[in-house]
Amino acid sequence: MNITEKAKTELDKRVQRIEDFIAEKGVGSSYLSRAKRVQRNVNLALVLGGILTLAGLTAWALTSSHSDDS
Repeated sequence: MNITEKAKTELDKRVQRIEDFIAEKGVGSSYLSRAKRVQRNVNLALVLGGILTLAGLTAWALTSSHSDDS
């Protein structure tokens, strides 16, 4: 790895640390953390809803195919 790549990597790391610090301690950080929590909860609800929908459709398809045979 040459010097310019090392310097670029080091600068990227420092900028990322500064951005993380600002996000954690800066103005609006509490709103940001709440927004992240809400987004996580919405994502989990959507995944759970999708899984339940697939399970329901599968159960419906299985029971409807058995009732057609009878």
